[in-house]
Amino acid sequence: TNLDSHTCFNSDVTYPNFQEDLDKFKNHLIDLVDNKESKTFYKFGDGDYHFLTKSEVGSAKPGNRALSKSYDIINHKDFIDGAQLNDYYTCEIYPENRQMFNQVISEKEIDYPAEYGYGLVGNKWFFETFKGKIGLIGASEKLNLIEELMKYDEYKEYLGLNNFNDYIHFPQKYACDDIDLVEEFVGNQLKESQSDIFLLGIGHAKSGILHKLKKYKDAVYMDVGAG
Repeated sequence: TNLDSHTCFNSDVTYPNFQEDLDKFKNHLIDLVDNKESKTFYKFGDGDYHFLTKSEVGSAKPGNRALSKSYDIINHKDFIDGAQLNDYYTCEIYPENRQMFNQVISEKEIDYPAEYGYGLVGNKWFFETFKGKIGLIGASEKLNLIEELMKYDEYKEYLGLNNFNDYIHFPQKYACDDIDLVEEFVGNQLKESQSDIFLLGIGHAKSGILHKLKKYKDAVYMDVGAG
């Protein structure tokens, strides 16, 4: 059920090939995992626009979630440059979000709607398709909850999955304060991991770190954000 009231979802002209491209997206991921290719999928949202343009709004405002320091103290250029270095990009089909993408990630094109990531988590496609090959990267607080829930048969039945191969822990807050330290922390975990595909939600830190994860572990890194 779509509960989003944005008018773009009620118009066929917004994204006429939505269903056709969804099939392409699913087959693309299956091929990448089967061939053991290492690729990153960066999910762009309006919060990323605010972070990359230093707009102190929402999660991009110092002290809220992404960072505790001012933008002048961190090496913000590393995030701007890093956001351009991923293999594939997803963005919601809101026209305004796509305009934001073109303003800050001007060297790349949008490959797929970000709604695909949300939907394929929601309908359990990721878990069914990549059973035995899938891991998670996310905030420790969230991963600890998921690990606890995975002790219960009801939750396993809900996901259609007996286990995740890996739980790669990430700071819940202020990961952008020292991205090099976070990279070392995450990289050491990835070196010991077993998954062929990771679902991840790591906030604005992805701009500085997502493209680097491949050097620690060959896998598909699928940013599903809030998914």
